[in-house]
Amino acid sequence: MERPREFVFDIPARPGIGIRDNADGPPVPPKDAATVILLRDATGGPEVFLQHRVKGMPFAGGMTVFPGGGVDPRDADASVSWAGPPLSWWAERFTCDEALARALVCAAVRETFEESGVLLAGTGDAVIADVTPYHEARKALESREISLAGFLADAGLTLRADLLQPYAHWVTPRVEKRRYDTRFFVAKLPSGQRADGATSEAAAAGWQRPADALADAREGRRALMPPTWLTLTELAGFDTADAALAEPREIVKTMPTLVREGENVRVILDPTES
Repeated sequence: MERPREFVFDIPARPGIGIRDNADGPPVPPKDAATVILLRDATGGPEVFLQHRVKGMPFAGGMTVFPGGGVDPRDADASVSWAGPPLSWWAERFTCDEALARALVCAAVRETFEESGVLLAGTGDAVIADVTPYHEARKALESREISLAGFLADAGLTLRADLLQPYAHWVTPRVEKRRYDTRFFVAKLPSGQRADGATSEAAAAGWQRPADALADAREGRRALMPPTWLTLTELAGFDTADAALAEPREIVKTMPTLVREGENVRVILDPTES
């Protein structure tokens, strides 16, 4: 799928969509992060799991986002039990070394479990269907009391990297005070599992068709950042979750530039090396 060179938010330019005027000083170094686009099939096409973040949060407060967050240093633990594409495969697709590739995949699995209750783990040949026994572990992961590798080892579980596909690579614009170098993944809801969004960072969460989420944004019922807006636009073109996962993608590191144009915002998508 070819990404457009630029696109326009057809909503009024207002605080909350990532623009700060007259930013001074050198840019803040971005922190590595992982975001997961979680899909399920439904009548009328696939739905995506979205969270409405609590207002007042330091980053993306009040915005509608996919599950995700910053990499924890413990996500790089090499002892994690692993099934799926090797680290070299992930490193090549995300243009990073294998240590960071492991940390990104582990962060994706951890954040998905923390923020949606969906656990991309199991045994070498089966995916877990009932996550009820791991309710307390989920809370302990969110509070950073335990690591993902420690949780999986204690539970006798294997991380299932084969349930994820690389999707995109976005960097927060230089003008922002908090910046993230984020790899996006896409995954399908495992059979038997459900998402609940019971997290301290979400004011609300649930499933929605991408086209409906975009309509809500255009009508002012939710606020989206450029990566979320463009991703939902892309997903609206698929008939099934499997089709979205199977679509070949070139992972290009992109840092959007947001330019005010009267009452609208033009988003310029320049590939970047910095």
